[in-house]
Amino acid sequence: MLHDHSRKYNELTEKMKELGMHLPDTMNGFSELHRASISEGALSSKIKELIALGIAITVRCDGCIAYHVHDSIKAGASAEEIMETIGVAILMGGGPSVVYGCEAMEALSQFANLEQHETAKK
Repeated sequence: MLHDHSRKYNELTEKMKELGMHLPDTMNGFSELHRASISEGALSSKIKELIALGIAITVRCDGCIAYHVHDSIKAGASAEEIMETIGVAILMGGGPSVVYGCEAMEALSQFANLEQHETAKK
């Protein structure tokens, strides 16, 4: 395992809430920007999350990868769609994107396992 992406997602969520207490205007603005950018439009929320994931891989942002793999799955992206997004990111980002593409693939596996575990509990 490269990183524990579920843990990273949860830790970042908590840290962003804390940052919001110190910078409420900034973080409220960022939250609104995120909501507006990912909302349904000519492109679906799923496609927008996949675009964000591709960018996260090419700019080498671990936390962004965790967030956008998680949110891509929640928006209905399949494993195949996420894997193809990783492929496009590799095209655009070269060798470093291969490394971060592996991170995204691991995040996909971890979140899929968590989802299966939660479904089995129900």
